[in-house]
Amino acid sequence: MHFSGVCFGHQLLCRLLGAEVKPSPKGDWELGHSRVDLTPIGQKLFRTDDSYVHLHQMHQDHVVAPPTVESAKGLLPKGTKVYVWGKSKHTKVQGVYIKGKMFTTQAHLAFDEEMVKRQIEMRVEAGSIEDKDSEAADQAAETADLDHDGEVAAGAILRFFHDEDEDEDEDVD
Repeated sequence: MHFSGVCFGHQLLCRLLGAEVKPSPKGDWELGHSRVDLTPIGQKLFRTDDSYVHLHQMHQDHVVAPPTVESAKGLLPKGTKVYVWGKSKHTKVQGVYIKGKMFTTQAHLAFDEEMVKRQIEMRVEAGSIEDKDSEAADQAAETADLDHDGEVAAGAILRFFHDEDEDEDEDVD
Protein backbone atom coordinates (compact mmCIF):
# COMPACT_ATOMS: atom_id res chain seq x y z
CA MET A 1 0.00 0.00 0.00
CA HIS A 2 1.31 3.44 -0.99
CA PHE A 3 0.66 6.64 0.96
CA SER A 4 1.22 10.20 -0.16
CA GLY A 5 0.40 13.53 1.44
CA VAL A 6 0.70 17.19 0.51
CA CYS A 7 1.08 19.98 3.11
CA PHE A 8 -1.26 19.00 5.95
CA GLY A 9 -1.29 15.45 4.54
CA HIS A 10 2.52 15.39 4.83
CA GLN A 11 2.28 16.59 8.42
CA LEU A 12 -0.49 14.10 9.24
CA LEU A 13 1.31 11.05 7.84
CA CYS A 14 4.55 12.00 9.60
CA ARG A 15 2.67 12.54 12.86
CA LEU A 16 0.98 9.16 12.46
CA LEU A 17 4.49 7.69 12.39
CA GLY A 18 5.45 9.52 15.59
CA ALA A 19 7.08 12.68 14.24
CA GLU A 20 6.49 15.97 16.01
CA VAL A 21 4.55 18.66 14.12
CA LYS A 22 4.42 22.18 15.48
CA PRO A 23 4.46 25.85 14.45
CA SER A 24 7.76 27.26 13.23
CA PRO A 25 9.95 28.46 16.11
CA LYS A 26 9.55 32.11 15.02
CA GLY A 27 5.82 31.72 14.35
CA ASP A 28 6.43 32.83 10.77
CA TRP A 29 5.04 31.47 7.52
CA GLU A 30 6.74 29.88 4.54
CA LEU A 31 4.82 31.40 1.65
CA GLY A 32 4.83 31.20 -2.12
CA HIS A 33 7.76 30.47 -4.41
CA SER A 34 10.46 28.88 -2.22
CA ARG A 35 13.78 27.22 -2.82
CA VAL A 36 13.98 23.63 -1.59
CA ASP A 37 17.46 22.12 -1.38
CA LEU A 38 17.46 18.49 -2.44
CA THR A 39 19.22 15.71 -0.57
CA PRO A 40 20.88 12.94 -2.63
CA ILE A 41 17.67 10.87 -2.47
CA GLY A 42 15.70 13.94 -3.55
CA GLN A 43 17.91 14.32 -6.61
CA LYS A 44 17.33 10.65 -7.49
CA LEU A 45 13.57 10.83 -6.91
CA PHE A 46 13.23 14.05 -8.91
CA ARG A 47 15.66 12.71 -11.55
CA THR A 48 17.78 15.82 -11.58
CA ASP A 49 21.40 16.77 -11.13
CA ASP A 50 20.27 20.14 -9.77
CA SER A 51 20.78 20.64 -6.06
CA TYR A 52 17.45 22.43 -5.57
CA VAL A 53 13.92 22.96 -6.88
CA HIS A 54 11.42 25.78 -6.41
CA LEU A 55 7.98 24.93 -5.03
CA HIS A 56 5.02 26.92 -3.75
CA GLN A 57 4.53 26.88 0.02
CA MET A 58 1.66 27.92 2.27
CA HIS A 59 2.29 26.82 5.85
CA GLN A 60 3.29 27.83 9.33
CA ASP A 61 3.41 24.40 10.98
CA HIS A 62 6.15 21.96 10.04
CA VAL A 63 7.47 18.48 10.72
CA VAL A 64 10.31 19.02 13.21
CA ALA A 65 12.23 15.82 12.38
CA PRO A 66 11.36 12.83 10.20
CA PRO A 67 9.66 9.82 11.73
CA THR A 68 11.81 6.86 12.70
CA VAL A 69 11.21 3.15 13.15
CA GLU A 70 11.23 3.78 16.89
CA SER A 71 8.80 6.71 16.79
CA ALA A 72 6.43 4.71 14.55
CA LYS A 73 5.90 2.18 17.37
CA GLY A 74 5.49 -0.88 15.18
CA LEU A 75 3.98 0.80 12.11
CA LEU A 76 7.31 0.56 10.27
CA PRO A 77 9.27 -2.70 10.07
CA LYS A 78 12.67 -2.79 11.71
CA GLY A 79 15.36 -1.64 9.28
CA THR A 80 13.05 0.67 7.32
CA LYS A 81 14.94 3.63 5.87
CA VAL A 82 13.16 6.96 6.22
CA TYR A 83 14.58 9.70 4.01
CA VAL A 84 14.10 13.45 3.94
CA TRP A 85 14.21 14.41 0.26
CA GLY A 86 14.51 18.18 0.71
CA LYS A 87 14.83 21.09 3.11
CA SER A 88 14.50 24.87 3.05
CA LYS A 89 15.69 27.65 5.32
CA HIS A 90 12.26 27.62 6.98
CA THR A 91 11.47 23.90 6.99
CA LYS A 92 14.04 21.16 7.51
CA VAL A 93 11.65 18.36 6.49
CA GLN A 94 10.13 19.38 3.15
CA GLY A 95 9.21 15.81 2.36
CA VAL A 96 9.65 12.23 3.47
CA TYR A 97 10.26 9.16 1.35
CA ILE A 98 9.99 5.52 2.39
CA LYS A 99 10.63 3.21 -0.56
CA GLY A 100 7.42 1.60 -1.78
CA LYS A 101 5.45 2.96 1.20
CA MET A 102 5.31 6.75 1.53
CA PHE A 103 6.15 9.95 -0.36
CA THR A 104 5.14 13.28 1.16
CA THR A 105 5.70 16.92 0.38
CA GLN A 106 5.16 20.05 2.45
CA ALA A 107 4.83 22.14 -0.73
CA HIS A 108 1.72 22.56 -2.86
CA LEU A 109 2.65 21.06 -6.21
CA ALA A 110 -0.45 22.25 -8.06
CA PHE A 111 -0.46 25.86 -6.89
CA ASP A 112 -0.17 28.50 -9.57
CA GLU A 113 0.01 32.28 -9.36
CA GLU A 114 -3.73 32.78 -8.90
CA MET A 115 -3.97 30.12 -6.20
CA VAL A 116 -1.01 31.49 -4.23
CA LYS A 117 -2.39 35.02 -4.31
CA ARG A 118 -5.90 33.86 -3.33
CA GLN A 119 -4.60 31.72 -0.45
CA ILE A 120 -2.56 34.64 0.88
CA GLU A 121 -5.54 36.98 0.55
CA MET A 122 -7.83 34.55 2.42
CA ARG A 123 -5.31 34.10 5.23
CA VAL A 124 -4.79 37.85 5.59
CA GLU A 125 -8.57 38.42 5.68
CA ALA A 126 -8.97 35.67 8.29
CA GLY A 127 -6.19 37.15 10.43
CA SER A 128 -3.94 34.10 10.11
CA ILE A 129 -1.24 36.11 8.38
CA GLU A 130 -0.63 39.03 10.71
CA ASP A 131 1.12 42.36 10.19
CA LYS A 132 4.46 40.86 11.24
CA ASP A 133 4.21 38.49 8.26
CA SER A 134 2.92 41.07 5.76
CA GLU A 135 6.32 41.60 4.13
CA ALA A 136 6.65 37.85 3.50
CA ALA A 137 3.09 37.75 2.16
CA ASP A 138 3.79 40.65 -0.20
CA GLN A 139 6.99 38.96 -1.40
CA ALA A 140 5.12 35.68 -1.98
CA ALA A 141 2.42 37.43 -4.00
CA GLU A 142 5.05 39.24 -6.07
CA THR A 143 6.92 36.02 -6.91
CA ALA A 144 3.87 33.77 -7.39
CA ASP A 145 4.23 33.98 -11.17
CA LEU A 146 7.77 32.58 -11.21
CA ASP A 147 8.39 29.14 -12.69
CA HIS A 148 8.23 26.36 -10.16
CA ASP A 149 8.94 22.63 -10.18
CA GLY A 150 5.54 21.31 -9.13
CA GLU A 151 5.36 19.09 -12.21
CA VAL A 152 8.80 17.64 -11.46
CA ALA A 153 7.72 16.78 -7.90
CA ALA A 154 4.39 15.41 -9.12
CA GLY A 155 6.25 13.21 -11.59
CA ALA A 156 8.33 11.77 -8.75
CA ILE A 157 5.16 10.96 -6.80
CA LEU A 158 3.53 9.35 -9.85
CA ARG A 159 6.62 7.17 -10.39
CA PHE A 160 6.35 6.20 -6.71
CA PHE A 161 2.72 5.08 -7.20
CA HIS A 162 3.70 3.13 -10.31
CA ASP A 163 6.56 1.40 -8.43
CA GLU A 164 9.10 3.07 -10.70
CA ASP A 165 11.10 4.13 -7.63
CA GLU A 166 12.39 0.58 -7.24
CA ASP A 167 16.11 1.39 -6.97
CA GLU A 168 15.91 5.02 -5.88
CA ASP A 169 17.25 4.46 -2.37
CA GLU A 170 20.20 2.27 -3.42
CA ASP A 171 23.59 3.73 -2.50
CA VAL A 172 22.08 6.78 -0.78
CA ASP A 173 22.80 7.56 2.87
